[in-house]
Parts: sequence; structure tokens; C-alpha cells
Amino acid sequence: MKGPHFLNYVRPLVEVLRNIGGSGATADVIDQVISYMKIPDSVVEETISSGASRVRNQIQWARMYLVKADLMDSSQRGVWKLTEKGYETEITEESVYALFKKVQGSFVEEPKKQESVPVEEAEEEIVADEAHGEALLSILKNLSPAGFEKICKRLLSEVGIHDVQITGGSGDQGIDGTGVIKVNEVVGFTIIFQCKRYKDSVVPHHVRDFRGTMQGRADKGIIITTGRFTSEAKKEAVRDGVPPIELIDGERLVSLFEKYQLGLKPKVVYDLVPDFFDNFK
Repeated sequence: MKGPHFLNYVRPLVEVLRNIGGSGATADVIDQVISYMKIPDSVVEETISSGASRVRNQIQWARMYLVKADLMDSSQRGVWKLTEKGYETEITEESVYALFKKVQGSFVEEPKKQESVPVEEAEEEIVADEAHGEALLSILKNLSPAGFEKICKRLLSEVGIHDVQITGGSGDQGIDGTGVIKVNEVVGFTIIFQCKRYKDSVVPHHVRDFRGTMQGRADKGIIITTGRFTSEAKKEAVRDGVPPIELIDGERLVSLFEKYQLGLKPKVVYDLVPDFFDNFK
């Protein structure tokens, strides 16, 4: 496709959002775009200088241009949503490049600002709106093992899991903690969780090993990682005939930290809508 490489993700992103009803959680939408485009794990694993996945970063860039073109709504953090215009607009290869040029032309250069970096180079950087996520993951990856377990305990407590306890240590057989999910005041079921401060991906055997440890000890298992799960690991987590395991990767971690405002403070950003003022000329 003509233009920077991230434009290849614009049409698939719109198609995925249309297929799932118009909106979805950030990590889920990105995963579905990768699945929709049949991008192999080896390509998803390629990173940019910050350590972020190049593919995921470029999907973020595609989303940013769709927001600037009023085809996606950015009003709700952690949720990607099509606007009414996004639903109705036909997206072709030609219109994608036209969208790109229009958005590029809308950027107003600030006074005394140095010449902007060409977008072909800029796409290798983290999108500004998502930079806090990379900073958060960097902090989490550099915590001590005990510190990461403690912050996972805090997160699971915020989510609504009761009696969360850290049990990790020598002989823990991959179990870092336990908790209880209350169905009502009488009924509940036990969960166990595992915390992985990974920079790389969690693969299927990690999921299988954890499931083996879980059997006879809990009704539900959760694996939390600062990294990613390969597509095969995700399939293993929900394989028929075995207890399912909940997977929380780095992107989902960021979404949860945003939702419960753990170590993050929200801020409001306004975009000017010039068309509004046309009615008053």
C-alpha cells in the first residue's frame, strides 16, 4: 500500500470493529486484528527500540489516524470504538491513503517547533496517547519477583477477588497466590494465579504446566504476565476437555491498571472541532 506501513492495518482494524459490534477492549481488538490478518507469532514478536511489538505499535498508529479522521472515538480509555461515520464510510486502499494525507495536513505546527519527523520514521516510536502503557510495563518488568507478586495481589483484590494470598516460594510448583471468587454470600470457588515478569512470550507448555499444577487445588487459574501469549498458548488456555485458564498479558494489565487507576492518574485532552464554528461565521 502507498504510504507508511501502518496504513496496511487501517482497513482490517475497521473491519474487525464492525464484525464485533463496533467496540471492544484495546488488547482484544488488537489481538483480533492480528488474527484477522493471520500474522504469525514470529512477526508479532518483532520489537521496536522501546521493546514494544512492532505490529501492535503500528496498529496503534492506524487507530490514531482513524481517530483524527473521526472514524473512531477516543473518549473512553481502554476501549476502541467506531463512530457512526466509521460505520458508514467505505474503506478502500485509495481512501486509506487519502485519509492519511488529510490527517497529515491537519497537524498544525506549533510556533518555534522544530521540523516534524517524517511519519515513516515516527511510526517506530510509541504513540503519545499510549506511552504511559509502555512506561508502566517497564516499571512492572523491573520490580523484584516479590514486588510483582504483591502488585498482582493488589490488582486482583481491586478486580473483586477475595482473600488474595501470596504463596510463592521454593516448592510452590508454579503457584504464586490464591484467592476466592464469591458467586454470592454462600457460594464461592478457589482460584490460583501465577505471575510472570516476562519480556518475551508465554508459550503453550507454560499453560499446560500451570494447568497440571492447578488440578485438584483450584477451580480456576490465572496467568499474569508483563509480556505476551503466543496464539498457540491462547488456544491451549481454552482447549476443549480441560479446565480453562484466564490469561492477562501486558496490554490487558495496562487496561486494568487504567480502569482501577493503580499508579495512573487520568487526564482530559480536548481536540478542536473546526466544523463546529462554521455555523457561527
